[in-house]
Amino acid sequence: MGRSRLTPEREAELYAAVLDLLREVGYDALTMDAVATRTRASKATLYRQWQGKPELVARALDHYKPVRVADIDTGSLRGDLQAMVARDDDCRMEQDSALIRGLARAAHDNPDLHRALRDLLIGPEISGLDAMLARAVDRGEIPADRPALGYVPHMLIGAFVARQLIEDRPADRAFLADYIDAVVLPALGV
Repeated sequence: MGRSRLTPEREAELYAAVLDLLREVGYDALTMDAVATRTRASKATLYRQWQGKPELVARALDHYKPVRVADIDTGSLRGDLQAMVARDDDCRMEQDSALIRGLARAAHDNPDLHRALRDLLIGPEISGLDAMLARAVDRGEIPADRPALGYVPHMLIGAFVARQLIEDRPADRAFLADYIDAVVLPALGV
């Protein structure tokens, strides 16, 4: 794959167009033709860079993440978890929440999208979270045998998704910061 042929600026422009189209039409109606038209690129160029729509969408989402979990290390688990939510703004979080809900529905019916999201977006973030939790265990903040350790990703993703379902409001920084202090950290014994 010749991904290095695009400049970082052009790649960012393509990713921004993909996310705009996703918000406008959803995953199922998004086509490589539409991306090519929006970005004044040829379909051949798109397919040289990305294997298809699932990879392009996953890489676009990854490119615009406000923070990479693997890059966070404040010296404490609470600090790390709070830093995860503090680096995003509420408006973007609301937009991303709607986008993620739509992609979750699409991934349910599309194994290629599911695989691309797991491999390129979710997997690396889970690995970063696992490393964050391992550091907390090494520092003695959490006992290594704490049962909740294996459920931290589920708790965090659940909070992000469930607030909209339960309260008809998107998760925002204040809600997630409180959730970390009231639910995640106590479950871990911190």
